[in-house]
Amino acid sequence: MMPSLRLQGCRSLHLNEDNGRFVLLAVLILVYLLCGAAVFSAIERPSELRAHGRWNGTLLNFSETFNISLQELNSFLREYEAAIAAGIRADALRPRWDFTGAFYFVGTVVSTIGFGMTTPVTIAGKVFLIFYGLLGCAATILFFNLFLERIITLLAVVMKAVRERRIRNSGLLPPGIRHDFSAYSLPGWKPSVYHVMLILGLSAITISCCASAMYSPVEGWAYLDSLYFCFVTFSTIGFGDFVSSQDAAYEYQSLYRVANFFFMLMGVCCIYSLFNVISIVIKQVLNWMLEKMSCLFCQRCNKANAFLGRRNAIRPGSRGRKGRFNHQPESDGPCDSDTEGRRLSGEMISMKDLAASNKVSLAIMQKQLSESANGYPRTVCGSSRHNGFSGGVGALGIMNNRLAETSNSR
Repeated sequence: MMPSLRLQGCRSLHLNEDNGRFVLLAVLILVYLLCGAAVFSAIERPSELRAHGRWNGTLLNFSETFNISLQELNSFLREYEAAIAAGIRADALRPRWDFTGAFYFVGTVVSTIGFGMTTPVTIAGKVFLIFYGLLGCAATILFFNLFLERIITLLAVVMKAVRERRIRNSGLLPPGIRHDFSAYSLPGWKPSVYHVMLILGLSAITISCCASAMYSPVEGWAYLDSLYFCFVTFSTIGFGDFVSSQDAAYEYQSLYRVANFFFMLMGVCCIYSLFNVISIVIKQVLNWMLEKMSCLFCQRCNKANAFLGRRNAIRPGSRGRKGRFNHQPESDGPCDSDTEGRRLSGEMISMKDLAASNKVSLAIMQKQLSESANGYPRTVCGSSRHNGFSGGVGALGIMNNRLAETSNSR
């Protein structure tokens, strides 16, 4: 494995590009958390203080009206809170631990939603949950990654088909060579991660709007509350302030529960895939920021040092040599080539720019877009084949390739 090149402006700190990106992302996340805390505190704190004031006034009035001391009343309320934790409500709700209720619970466990409406209270249940969740969450994350791969395959085929149809309708593509065209020989076709992000975003919005249209009349929620519930659920945040399918009975109950399961499954898969793609774009922005920081702190900054070092340096808006069509993908060359595929156009991303490097998740996804659309299997480097680590996109692809590098270096 080739050693990482250090950032031009960070030589004194001995930071290579990967470490610099990690530190920068950690700082940005911390700033993001501080800003979020300030905004939510300013928005929600006054409402919390008013609610406390109303509640204290209600307790005092109740205590005086019924001649009950505040200590006895608070003791009763603590018992009621324990009953709520056990799933007991004043209104009639569905049983929590019959088979259907338990199935709903394990679904929230393995998907990492964790509403908190139902929790095990026995020692045996808590111990079993630890081992059950360990395997179930890992398997579900793998399922989400495999779902993302298949979505990429489908989108790649669709995008190339649309491009070929447009060229054919314009008369630029002879009818007899349709199946001989590859991703690199089809003029102007560059399947972009940004297209995938747009499609996934629109899909997530569509699923959320359709699900909210169902939840609003059935659960009696406002439409905005239903949209809020969809995002909290699909992103697996799972606060538990809104939980679907909790009443004892619904009109068309079986149909509603099937639709609820379908919307949750599709929503979680779609949002997870969208988060993976957005994280790839964030990584590209971090590369751009690192370059700017390198130029800022380096006193001898020049054009030769503008690339931060070749490793993983994919930048938005870069320009370079003219592209070459009729170039077929190679699978026998080194996987971490520092020279192949470095043509950069004026666009944010082009297919050929990124297919050469399988260490960047953006490159993995872009390469898979092209290979899936053209019908030939994804290539993996020889060391990855021998080590058993290959394939995947997003977090799974990064981990597989990192394991392959580590194993090969030994």
